[in-house]
Amino acid sequence: MFRLIWDLSVRTRYFLRRYMPTNILLDAVRTRRGLRWGVPAMLLTISYQYAASICVQLIEYGGPGWLHLLVLLFIYNAMKVTIFGPLSLVLLLCARVREHVERRRELPADHRSVVAT
Repeated sequence: MFRLIWDLSVRTRYFLRRYMPTNILLDAVRTRRGLRWGVPAMLLTISYQYAASICVQLIEYGGPGWLHLLVLLFIYNAMKVTIFGPLSLVLLLCARVREHVERRRELPADHRSVVAT
């Protein structure tokens, strides 16, 4: 029974990581090349919040109850993208510092004195 639950959770996670739009976006932004797109990707939050507000209005006017699930999904995705925006700036800064240190190490000792002045 435990193995069945474990297998189901692994398959669900794989499906969500592979096919959900915000997960695809965040995986692309997590790469070194994509870190600079973290803050512009935060603009996607506006559309998720707008979609959530539309669903809430539909629910208030007698819409089906399953729209509550969509509201939760939209808010969760908006929060994921919003949180990762500033985090991508921190990761970009760390990557640039790491690259700068690696470039400094590659310079011969006689060139370091020229670069420092």
